[in-house]
Amino acid sequence: MAAALRILVSRHSAFYSPLISTLAAGFLAAEGLEGTYAVLPPGRHARHMIRDGEVDVVQAAVSSSWGPLEAGETDLPVHFAQINQRDGFFLAGRRTDPAFDWYKLQGATLLADHGGQPLAMLKYAARCQGVDWAKIQVIDAGSPEEIDAAFRAGRGDYVHQQGPAPQQLEAEGIGHVVASAGESMPPVAFSSLMASRAWLATGDAAAFLRAYRKAREWVNQTPAERVAAGEASYFPGISAGALMAAVARYQRLACWGGGIEIARPLYEQALDVFQAAGMISRRHPYNEVVLDVHL
Repeated sequence: MAAALRILVSRHSAFYSPLISTLAAGFLAAEGLEGTYAVLPPGRHARHMIRDGEVDVVQAAVSSSWGPLEAGETDLPVHFAQINQRDGFFLAGRRTDPAFDWYKLQGATLLADHGGQPLAMLKYAARCQGVDWAKIQVIDAGSPEEIDAAFRAGRGDYVHQQGPAPQQLEAEGIGHVVASAGESMPPVAFSSLMASRAWLATGDAAAFLRAYRKAREWVNQTPAERVAAGEASYFPGISAGALMAAVARYQRLACWGGGIEIARPLYEQALDVFQAAGMISRRHPYNEVVLDVHL
């Protein structure tokens, strides 16, 4: 019987297609492994679940380790592979706007995702575009699901979401994608894979890395329609066209570009973002957070 890896994601999105396709496109099975895929339960912390042996691999971000480090925590999991090198959130408005620029947010209402990293990156993107954040009427509607429901109910001029949620709004004629946060700021170490040092020394970890490397190359090189079809079962309620549109946009943005290593310049850029947001008190060394285990 094939070994079963327990894979956990902090969020579920087409943005994480390289990880989803590791399972959905058969790359993990080709290495003799099976895998389970689940979303982080409310109120739980991925680092604790790794420590307690409940999961093996977690989709997270290098920034997720900085808060615990500042609180004095030790024995943290390490980040070992990059998923995305650009922010994967989009802005959608109530109408099509080919001439959109970020200044239109000033004086408008924006349903912004208030997760730590998404909000820090959004503020940084706005800053890169010369926008005064204080002039935006920013609304915290809660979870991603609550944000989506609020926009559908008519709240907000703009909404800030990961794909395929805004592409689904577009497919239904409710909203229209007007901008990409990732396209509006420099490349950055956005999301990564995290595990314990002990697990990363195992043969299963080596096999997973081989599968993941192939999956990430595959989602870059394969037509978006085929990638979306392969992972469609992971997105019930999302139309085929919306899922394909999200994958295609991420491909064009080169979110999954580069190698699977977490590049130091991208790590440093993430530190810049969090320092600009006042969310860290010091720059945490790369080697405290990242472990190079590449084959």
